[in-house]
Amino acid sequence: MTARYTLVLGTKDWSSWSLRAYVALRATGAPFEEVFVPLRQQPLTGDEIKKHSGAGRVPILKIQDGGRSATVWDSLAICETLAERHPEAKLWPSDPFVRAEARSCSAEMHSGFADVRDQLSMDFVWRKPLPELREETRLQLARILDAWSSALERFGQDGGYLFGGFSVADCMYAPVVSRFVTYGVVVPESVKAYLARMMALPAMKDWAVASQQEVDAGLA
Repeated sequence: MTARYTLVLGTKDWSSWSLRAYVALRATGAPFEEVFVPLRQQPLTGDEIKKHSGAGRVPILKIQDGGRSATVWDSLAICETLAERHPEAKLWPSDPFVRAEARSCSAEMHSGFADVRDQLSMDFVWRKPLPELREETRLQLARILDAWSSALERFGQDGGYLFGGFSVADCMYAPVVSRFVTYGVVVPESVKAYLARMMALPAMKDWAVASQQEVDAGLA
């Protein structure tokens, strides 16, 4: 019996955490259903999400397989679960030393860069002027660019992504890629090529189409 996946997502133009899980699930090639929860419509949003998980946050991955079921919340946990369930997708580098760095890079994104999140919110289909940045935001952007440049220089030749082939690290930074495009953040040439490669992913293109449909419908 093929596993059945359901991914509970928030408004695609805004929900950076949902994007991470979405591109990871798309990378596995497994079919899945989507459940859409409109964000920023409290208390409706919170009540709808809690129907799927007591954590009250999206994304949420529901798995049904062989008569058993599981609910996975948190984007990094979803990515880890998909990497474990779909080794053929190679969502982590095979080399244990490279994999350790990819995990560290992913975790740094998961827990950090609060000022970037605050000042450069994800608005996937919009193009906006770069605001006057706080010092902490500038430092965090510099750190992201340093981490990307280092990874691409050492590993990117074999696949063009941060750690060679497409991995969880790229999933975790997919919303940051979109932010850099939205706000026209100046980046080195090597990073510019990486941004273009990421935005050209079918998953990212489909996300953009859905985000534009939300905007056109007045949902974002």
